[in-house]
Amino acid sequence: MLRSLKFCLLFYLFLVTPAQLGALDIPKKPTGYVTDEAGLLSEHARFQLEHDLGNYERLTTNQIVIAIFRSLDGASLEDFSIRLADTWKIGQKGKGNGIILLIFQDDRKVRIEVGYGLESRLPDIVAHQIIDQVIAPSFRAGRFDDGILGGVAMIVKAIMSDASSDEMKNTAELEQEAAKHQNVLFMKWGAALLLLIVIFDFVRYSAYLGSHWQHSDRYHFIEWWIRFALLLFLLNLIFRILFYSRLSSSGGYYGSRSGYGGFNGGGFSGGGGGGFGGGGASGGW
Repeated sequence: MLRSLKFCLLFYLFLVTPAQLGALDIPKKPTGYVTDEAGLLSEHARFQLEHDLGNYERLTTNQIVIAIFRSLDGASLEDFSIRLADTWKIGQKGKGNGIILLIFQDDRKVRIEVGYGLESRLPDIVAHQIIDQVIAPSFRAGRFDDGILGGVAMIVKAIMSDASSDEMKNTAELEQEAAKHQNVLFMKWGAALLLLIVIFDFVRYSAYLGSHWQHSDRYHFIEWWIRFALLLFLLNLIFRILFYSRLSSSGGYYGSRSGYGGFNGGGFSGGGGGGFGGGGASGGW
């Protein structure tokens, strides 16, 4: 009986390849654009990436995610990368427009996995240059936030520089739609605030009349509302100065410090089945 068990064990070990023995488990599909199991990113950088990549997906439908792990545990980087891509299915089905930036902290390895639909815009040589010239130098200096933010910005730049005219037109239409939406929202909030101020001032005027009804020099209704209108004008002027100063400092409606911002509040769509065939590049620091 014991000899039979030993034989079965040896037979199993013979069938299982070293790669299978060292294969890492693939984590569940992400709920956001950033998966950081190594705690490499600061909270500020993570928030910025979630925000900007959500905006970018809404503008273009392309989906870029970042996956940071502690170690490969002896597994093959390329093998794990393609298995992760097949499981997470980043990008849209039929378009293959997903990209995964993988980082393994202890192994000091980086890979950019590119979906079928974006391989022509982000060829292997360009992906390698982004790793070698942008990501790796920052990582060697211990500036992980800068390396990842800069790497993602260069990925987006490479893709957008080769975007078709139809896609650029679609992006412009979406930007106009966003501007209209923001203007309508701004007007609604402004009207609601104005109504509250009018109601509050009407209550104040009623109280003023009640306490000054015997005074012959009290403000009449028109005089009171002229003062009120002047106050509103000054408040509006101050608000506009502050509002447009903030827009200028942040790059306008669509600007962001990383250079690929867009809509406010873009959210992770979860991936719809983008296809990957091993396109991309690997590197280290």
